[in-house]
Amino acid sequence: MSSSSRDSAAGAGWHGQQVGSYRDLMPADAPKVFWLNPSTLWKARNGPLASLFGDPTGADRQRWVRGRIEQGAPEDLVIARDDPDTYSFMLIADTGEGDGPQYAVVPGFLKESAGTRFTLLSSDVLYPVGSANEYGPKFFRPYRDYQAPIYPVPGNHDWYDGLTGFMRVFCDAPALPPRPRPTPLSAAWWRDRLWRPPAVPDEQLLAEVRKLRSAPAQQAALPGPYWAIDSGPLRIIGIDTGLLGDIDHEQGEWLRRVSQGPRPKILVTGSPIYVDGEHHPCAIGGGGTVDEIVADPERNFVAAIGGDIHNYQRYPVQVGDRTIQYVVSGGGGAFMHATHTIPQVAVGGVTEQDFRCYPLRGDSLAFYSRLYGRRLRMRRLLELTPELAAAVIAKRLRIPTTRPNQTRVTLRARLVATLLGVARTAHRKARVRLPVRRLYTRVLSPGSATYSPPFFKSFLRLDVTPDSVRIRCFAATGMQEQEIEPPVEDDFTVPLR
Repeated sequence: MSSSSRDSAAGAGWHGQQVGSYRDLMPADAPKVFWLNPSTLWKARNGPLASLFGDPTGADRQRWVRGRIEQGAPEDLVIARDDPDTYSFMLIADTGEGDGPQYAVVPGFLKESAGTRFTLLSSDVLYPVGSANEYGPKFFRPYRDYQAPIYPVPGNHDWYDGLTGFMRVFCDAPALPPRPRPTPLSAAWWRDRLWRPPAVPDEQLLAEVRKLRSAPAQQAALPGPYWAIDSGPLRIIGIDTGLLGDIDHEQGEWLRRVSQGPRPKILVTGSPIYVDGEHHPCAIGGGGTVDEIVADPERNFVAAIGGDIHNYQRYPVQVGDRTIQYVVSGGGGAFMHATHTIPQVAVGGVTEQDFRCYPLRGDSLAFYSRLYGRRLRMRRLLELTPELAAAVIAKRLRIPTTRPNQTRVTLRARLVATLLGVARTAHRKARVRLPVRRLYTRVLSPGSATYSPPFFKSFLRLDVTPDSVRIRCFAATGMQEQEIEPPVEDDFTVPLR
């Protein structure tokens, strides 16, 4: 097994290693998503409009569900599989930019997915908006050699197209009829005046790209935008958190029904419940939260895995006499969200000693310092080595370095850490942490799209037995060494009994 980023800087993909062969998999005209381009931001305007003028996705979601049931989908939206009690499956998320970082995940994913029965895709199948006409290079082509079904849950970017592309591709559903006209000059009226309509699917193009994943073993018909899978000893429940990271009343009632009983369950969600050192319980329309359901001992959830944030994080939360593993796994291909802005962890009873993330905070800071040093042509001022970045993180957060490190922290390193959003100490995070983290999440992280490795992508493999689920996080850096032998960045076991 190759060394990981927790072992050495070389294991993280630093220090001039040879680039992998992932570029051979890409189309010659692979797209590049420029997130801060005004045209891209305008395409993605439905999210801010929903925040300002009211979110229509709950009502639209139920129209999609009713249409699928009329088409013949089971009313409980449960997929019954014939998996044995011992088997394996994969999980990827936030994949579809269609560029180098997405394709860099593919070689390692194909290697480690050998023998698995299916893959879950938790959030944001496509970027920047989920048009059916972009599924060729961003979904069908990269995963054409994976010979098993892929079951996705949508993310907010899939909803930027009104979920039309997602439902056409995965549910074979026709487009929704227009919503009823709102009262003139109401908030909904103003929203609909500015709302981006969904793209009309090009059926000929879609039929052509579907041939890339046309084998019978690859097919997966979803009953709707949210679903449950009965698989071996597990019930896996996928929820649709829409544009704003919550679920509507009807989906909440469905979630309560399918979560009943002692069978072990894993939640897959487009919005993680614990992330960046904070707790986001996910509101349910009409009252209650998703996390109240997950934490209920009578329902026996053992893990909750969410996408949306483009890195890996794990929070083992003690709930009564058991531990629920709350995981962020959004490193499937889109731009990297910073981990160096995560404060010293103290949330849900989880401390820094129990917390895991990938990339390591020091590697995240080194990545951003290199990126903005080059873009601003200020490399001598801004660029930090991985060793110096890790040292300044340890000093600021008062935590030990993960890799052995004797590097002395310089005044320049402290300045760069401040400019790039590293917290000083845990007790100061309440005053300065949230605005800085939001700045990086919403503005500067989207600007981190880069086409030069290391990329710090990741994916999960889950190995199921009647007694436990072993979960491993594998890294994909874009470098040949990690492509040939993907390093394990986290490895833990969840008991089922």
